[in-house]
Order: sequence, then structure tokens, then C-alpha cells
Amino acid sequence: MVWTSTKDPVQVGDTTLHRLIADAAGRFGDRPALVDGPTGTTVRYELLASRIGTVAAGLAARGFGPGDVLAIWAPNLPQWAGVALGAMAAGGTVTGANPACTEHELVRQLADARAATLVTVPSLAPVARAAAEAAGVREVIALGEAEGVTPISALLEAGSDAVEPPAHAIEAPAVQPTAGTIERGAVEPSAVGLLPYSSGTTGLPKGVMLTHANLVASVRQVQSGLCLSERDTTVAVAPFFHVMGFVVSLAVPLAAGTTVVTLPRFDLERFLDLAGRHRATVLVVPPPLVAALARHPMVDAYDLSHVELIVSGGAPLGPELQRAVAARFPGVVVGQGWGLTETAVGATMPDRDVGTVPGSVGRVMPSTELRVVDPETGRDLAAGERGELLVRGPQVMAGYLRRPEATAATIDADGWLRTGDLGFVDRDGNVFVADRLKELIKVSAYQVAPAELEALLLTHPAVADAAVIGRPDATHGEVPVAVVVCRAPVDEAELLAFVAERVTPYKRLRAVRFAESLPRTPSGKLLRRALRDQVLASATASGR
Repeated sequence: MVWTSTKDPVQVGDTTLHRLIADAAGRFGDRPALVDGPTGTTVRYELLASRIGTVAAGLAARGFGPGDVLAIWAPNLPQWAGVALGAMAAGGTVTGANPACTEHELVRQLADARAATLVTVPSLAPVARAAAEAAGVREVIALGEAEGVTPISALLEAGSDAVEPPAHAIEAPAVQPTAGTIERGAVEPSAVGLLPYSSGTTGLPKGVMLTHANLVASVRQVQSGLCLSERDTTVAVAPFFHVMGFVVSLAVPLAAGTTVVTLPRFDLERFLDLAGRHRATVLVVPPPLVAALARHPMVDAYDLSHVELIVSGGAPLGPELQRAVAARFPGVVVGQGWGLTETAVGATMPDRDVGTVPGSVGRVMPSTELRVVDPETGRDLAAGERGELLVRGPQVMAGYLRRPEATAATIDADGWLRTGDLGFVDRDGNVFVADRLKELIKVSAYQVAPAELEALLLTHPAVADAAVIGRPDATHGEVPVAVVVCRAPVDEAELLAFVAERVTPYKRLRAVRFAESLPRTPSGKLLRRALRDQVLASATASGR
């Protein structure tokens, strides 16, 4: 059985993301487009439209063009929009990196993406320079003044001197990318615009090639549910380097004329203050923040009476928590959506008028098909039967960058994406995500690949074998814990510190268990689900 949307299909393949937003910016004129939360500095839509062209021309003047990749290593700031959309208008592809990542993690992403330019903030410039040199990046640009790097002012000056943006920023012949390449050529809807990193259902992070057609379709799909307009204001707490932040908290609002208030680093008090002070109407937040909105006493100190819609995304939200936040905000519509980086953020979504059934991740997006299949046989299942969720639609990625085998393992010949999530659809078309086949651990909506932490643990001289699994956590959804087989004496504290020094904070291990051996098949494949059951049973018995 195939589930589809009752909403009208969205238009596909007619424009690029930067053109969609630039056209909208031209219509909204002097309305505030972006507001820097800490300082209140405002970028109006007319300036945003101008800035996209200026950045495109400035980058082109410095040799950046079609087929090049620009990396942004910065927190949520208004400049994110102009730089990212300007790079796309110059014909390039944008990849965002977590501001909290380590130099090692940054080098790996820059090298894999083959980034030509790295844009960062002054405080990160020293590490950015070192990472850029190690990864072969041509130029580092700072959003301000920093020693040894190009200031953004030089880029804007070069762009302002250009009479017209490069021709390929407006119109040029079509380019069809293949899974595994970023083609050189002009900006067409088929060109790769965004390159977020995801571990898919397993393995190390991979570049997800999202074309302009993918991104524009996703923006229109999400907008059909959220129905944002120029009367709305939202606080962008989801990070822009993450597909949820970039699409739902930045691109969708800007295409609708909504005001986006940026929050560089999450802090509950600052978030509540900004939401109250700017009279936010729509809040798109991860589950841990939903939990705070439902239960934290600090919330009562702020006037959030103007909020109309609260949407959770990034990881499924339990029905009890969804009911709790709805009870605390009577009259506010509460819902959640579901998708993957590989679906340019969404496959299902809430409705602004009614939200979602508690525990449901909404209904299938427009122009999208969804199936539930038996993960062993591939047999299609009926309403109420639990199986793997498969998705097909215009938002599904072009493929993983230079990884054709991983692409083929994820998307079949008919275009169906295996999500690795287990769930079901009820008779009314509400989709529920119940568990997952994939190995990924979701920490506050961020992906943590067990393989990455396992490989790191195996570099410790005292570790002979290691496995990492997710343990349920009331605040973060899941947290990573390790099971280690030792070759020499070592204690938990040493291994926790060893990993913590080398990874982004959300990837840090929360506990280490020691074992004589790990459960594996005769071929050596780790029986991860069996191990997870053992660890959870042990944790329950010990109270840890």
C-alpha cells in the first residue's frame, strides 16, 4: 500500500533556492528578514536580496564558481543567509560544519567535500586556518576581522565593484549531476546546492547531495503545512549547518517573508527572552527544547501568549510530552514532522491548523509517497502494521557524494529511499515512528554514528574491541555508551576523557561498560541489537 498526501502537489524543478528567496526578498522590501538575537542588528529583505548578488559577484571575482564548494563554520548569524545563498548564486555548493566540532572533524569534512573556500567567525579563525591548510582549502574568509584571513568586507567590496553578477548566477544550460559527483556548470535546478553530512543508516558521515530542485521542493512542501507569512516571526534555534535549521528555520521563513531571529548558541533563558521580546508566532524546536517548554519553571517568567504554533523535529516526540506542552500552552497548535537529511528535511509534516495526533509525526507531504514494508522480505504492509518506512518524492537526495555503493544501498532503482526507521500508518493516514533499524544514535536531534566513536576508541592502546550503542535519555532522547574489550588495564574515566578531547560535545560517551567479548556473527559482524538489549537490561538492573 502506498500513502500519499491529500494536499495539492508542489511545483518541482522550475527554479533554484537562491532565486526563490531573492524573488521573495524583492517583494517584501523593507520588512525585517533577519535579526541578530544578541545585538538586535536587522537585515531587511531588500538588503538580503542585494547581499545575495554582491556575495555571488565577490566570490566569482576571487575565482569561486560552478562546481566549487564553500564551507560555513559559524553559529547561527544573519550573515549565514547572504553567504550561503550568494555562494549558490555563484554556481557553488554549500556545506555547513558544526561550530563545536574539533579541528580533526573539520578537516575530515573539508577534505571530503573538497571545499575551495571556508567562511568562519573571527573567534574560530586560528583553527579554521590550520584546518584549511590541512584540507587543501584555497581561502579562509572571516565574518569580521581576524589575523591571517580575508575579511568579509573585502569580498563584499569586490562584489559591489562588479556591474553584474556572473551570468551563470541567473541562467545557463542545464547540468545533471550523477550520484557521487558535483558537476561543473551553470546554476540550474538540477545542480547541487547544499551538501550536509549524514551517516545514512550506518557508517561514517557522508556528503548528502541536495539539488536546488530538492531544496525548493522541500521548502514548498514544508510551507504547505506551516503556512508561514510576513506576519510571522520565528526564533532560529536549530543550527543552520543542520538540514532542519537550514531548510525549516531559514529557507522556508525567508521564502515566505517571515522574520527570522537568530540565536548563535542555545541558552533557554536567551531563547525565551528572544521569543517574548520579538513576539514570535512560530517555534520550530528539537525534542529537548519541547521538554523544557513543557516542564521548566523558567518558562512561566516570559510572555509567550503570541505563539501560535510549536513544531518539533529532528527526532520523534513521545505522545506524553506532546500532550504536556499542549496543556501548558492552551490554544497553541502543537505538532511534529519527520524526515532525514536525505529527504532535504521532510517526509511527513504537521498542519498549522490542527498540528498532529499526539505521538504521530504527521501526514505524508505533498508530492510524496510512503510505503511500510517488511524489512526482511520487502513485502508491503497494511495500515497498522509495523515495518520499515520507505519514501519517494522530489525532495529525495541525488545521492551520497562520491559514494555510489552507499547511494545504491539507500535508494533502489525505482527511487524509493530506505529510511531505516520502523513505524506504521494508521487508518487515518497518521504516520508513527516507533523504532529504527539503522545504527545511528540521535542525541538532541543530532546524528551520532557508532562507527565513528568505535574507530576512535580502537586507537586507544588499551582497547582491543569496542561497540557503541544508544541508551534512552529523558533529556536528549538518546546518549552514546560504549562496551569495551580491553587489552590492558584502563578505567572508565580515562576512556571518557580520551573520547571527549577528540569529538564534538554531543558525541561524547556518557558511560563505558567492560566485557570479555562482544556478540558477533561467525563473519565478524557485530550483533548490535543484541548488545543493546544486554546493556539496557544491565542498566535497568543496576539503576545506571
